[in-house]
Amino acid sequence: MGIKVKAIERNVSFEKGKQKYAFVMQADLYSQLNASKVIEEAAIRSGLPKAVINAGWTAIGDVIAAWATEGHSVAVPGLGSLRFGLNSTAVEDVNKVSTNLITRRYIIFVPNTEIKKELENTSVSITCYDRNGKVVKQVTSTDKPSGDDNPSGGDNPSGGDNPSGGDNPSGGDNPSGGDNPSGGDNPSGGKTDTGGTEGGGSMGL
Repeated sequence: MGIKVKAIERNVSFEKGKQKYAFVMQADLYSQLNASKVIEEAAIRSGLPKAVINAGWTAIGDVIAAWATEGHSVAVPGLGSLRFGLNSTAVEDVNKVSTNLITRRYIIFVPNTEIKKELENTSVSITCYDRNGKVVKQVTSTDKPSGDDNPSGGDNPSGGDNPSGGDNPSGGDNPSGGDNPSGGDNPSGGKTDTGGTEGGGSMGL
């Protein structure tokens, strides 16, 4: 089973009163699998009792929660690593620095090399919807692009899951000075993110 993606025609203009439509891609999630389902599947694949898997899962969760909140980057066996990150308001006067400036705390997940390669090699199926919600085209990994491999600049043209200020927009963890580049919580002196990701994501606390 491959990755399902939706390309939805949306107004991407940032100017009030003007319209500029473009197809913006985003992940199309099948469903959300809860912990019980994951433990059940892990028990089947490993041959271990669910109670054993559950105990191990709980213990690992406790260790990760304790160490990540102490400032460690914690390895998650078979997956990658987790670490603490935050957003804050920037101030020019050092005397104004305080914990009250922290606006968000979260955990950052960075997948390991194996998972990154698996994602790169997984087939992708894209369903295109026009602005009225009608399906207008189906695209698969085997289809060749009509122009360049990278039409409008990167994996994230002008929207997608990470329009112009997500976790990792226009290249790397820290394009223009913070972990949160050219749009998110830190435009040009507002809130800054002190813990970005490299091909990873963040989970708010």
